[in-house]
Amino acid sequence: MNYRLVKDVLDLVQEFESQNEGSASYDTSVEGFKNWISTNNNTIVNEPNWEGKENGRSAESVINTLIVHLNRYAKSYSKSAIFGSNFSTQEDFIYLINLKAFGEMSKMDLIKKNVHEKPVGMQIINRLINQGWIEQRNSKTDKRSKVISISETGLQALGNQMDKIRQATSIVTGNLSQKEKMELIRLLNKLDDFHQQIYDRNIETEDLLREALTFKIEIK
Repeated sequence: MNYRLVKDVLDLVQEFESQNEGSASYDTSVEGFKNWISTNNNTIVNEPNWEGKENGRSAESVINTLIVHLNRYAKSYSKSAIFGSNFSTQEDFIYLINLKAFGEMSKMDLIKKNVHEKPVGMQIINRLINQGWIEQRNSKTDKRSKVISISETGLQALGNQMDKIRQATSIVTGNLSQKEKMELIRLLNKLDDFHQQIYDRNIETEDLLREALTFKIEIK
């Protein structure tokens, strides 16, 4: 038996578990381990070009711009998907999809799941209540609060638009291959996990940049 090889593999497993701890960027499985090895041993031979790179524009700058652009593209497709329906915005059907997928929850839980500030989220929820698409009742565990759920009318409204919503969702991923989609999901999950930890702290706006930068330094 090649004990040196076994030791090297065990060292790799230890490094994998150490890096993956807390972030869960990869599945704790053989497949996740293989993906980690593939990612961490791929040297970028040809660094991609981007607009303004020759003038010193940073990777962080272009990533921010591309994310903003993709959000706007997605919104335009969503707007087309709900054209002619009773949905006002894409947030309406996203809130309904969350309630359908995860069941009843408090208003604040639904707002947080969609990463909205309370006033914006409450406006969306009240609009859905007025449409009769969600129902609210007193919480069984806390009589001071209410829980909401999607109604039969809401399920029907969502069902009427789901084909077009799925089409819009499909267009957003463009011409990515299946492998590229899986890698993008992994990277976006990593970013989402990072920002979710900051979001959950409910930091005041005036302190957000300072606290977020401190957090970024701490987890490096």
